[in-house]
Amino acid sequence: MDYIKDIENYKHLHNHDVMQLRAVLFDMDGVLFDSMPYHAEAWSQVMTEAGYNFSKEDVYMNEGRTGADTINTASLAQFGRLATQEQIDALCKAKCEVFDTYPPTPRMQGALELVQKVKDCGLTPMIVTGSGTPTLLDHIQSNFPGLFDANHIVSSFNVKRGKPYPDPYLLALEKGGFKANEAIVVENAPLGVTAGVAAGLFTIAANTGPLKDNVLSDAGASLVFPSMQALCDEWEKLYEALK
Repeated sequence: MDYIKDIENYKHLHNHDVMQLRAVLFDMDGVLFDSMPYHAEAWSQVMTEAGYNFSKEDVYMNEGRTGADTINTASLAQFGRLATQEQIDALCKAKCEVFDTYPPTPRMQGALELVQKVKDCGLTPMIVTGSGTPTLLDHIQSNFPGLFDANHIVSSFNVKRGKPYPDPYLLALEKGGFKANEAIVVENAPLGVTAGVAAGLFTIAANTGPLKDNVLSDAGASLVFPSMQALCDEWEKLYEALK
């Protein structure tokens, strides 16, 4: 595949003369970890038990939001009002309890190799996630040892507005000291893609879930790969084009 055209389109749209790649900003669930089936099951179960019409597909469509945003989005759609803080706290707690009953989430196939390739190119890998679990850092370090700096992780703890707002990716650029034309995004969810694009970043989607490719391209992804392994396999060619 020739990536030059997609990169040139991005540069023209954002008035960049050049790409000077220094960092790759990875989403976590569905990108680094094959965890979305667990999240979908847990959210759907807890929300349904609480009286919401919230399917597994709804979870994928809302992936990337913070827990509070996910609940409020469902509450507005179904009841025309925001959930109370008490409801949000209870649902988030219940979802985490269900999620914690599942086996440890495995790395997404191709993810470790891709992050290692990024690091070997002298680039800075960062994580930008809507997750806010207390064991987040331990889980990352045990599965990607030595590849991510703790100061290069943006989670729901760090932002008031999560994806699809650009805030998480803008904060990642700020924390890393990067400009928009010095970083790219790897996402798997439409709201994450929207957030990356809104932050002015060249955004790549790895379609690791049940959504159709056009959902990701319609959200603004410059490139859509069928898996993280496919992106990993194409990395050298893509990196040359980005340089």
